[in-house]
Amino acid sequence: MEIERVQLQKHGDHGGMLIALEQDINVPFVIRRVYYIFATQRDVHRGKHAHRHLHQLAVAVRGSVTILLDDGSGPVEVVLNDPSQGLLLGCMVWRELYDFSDDCVLMVLADHLYDPADYITDYDVFLSEVKGLAYPGGLVACQSV
Repeated sequence: MEIERVQLQKHGDHGGMLIALEQDINVPFVIRRVYYIFATQRDVHRGKHAHRHLHQLAVAVRGSVTILLDDGSGPVEVVLNDPSQGLLLGCMVWRELYDFSDDCVLMVLADHLYDPADYITDYDVFLSEVKGLAYPGGLVACQSV
């Protein structure tokens, strides 16, 4: 599965902590978009999609969230609850976010701008594409554009 937990370097002292996210240093792609999710109710499930080309780095800068990930070979759960750890998510990985703590702020860095055509929102379509059965336009899954 194209996911990797990344330990981010902390800098600080008794006065506070700082973590820098830097392109080509601890973010292995060009940062084209940054967004964050907050004020999500505990019983809400977000995500429920995969991306054909997008790569992301997710960091729970506050609180915690559980992320279910699946590359077509079966799901795994990852809990993000440490602002000094990021989660690199490659393309063609189904993701579903849930169990948000009340104070959760999840920041995501992405290597492409928002593109609705990059989203796969039907799990069965995702499974079909990730297994190479019906990829549109004859493209290869996770092909760079």
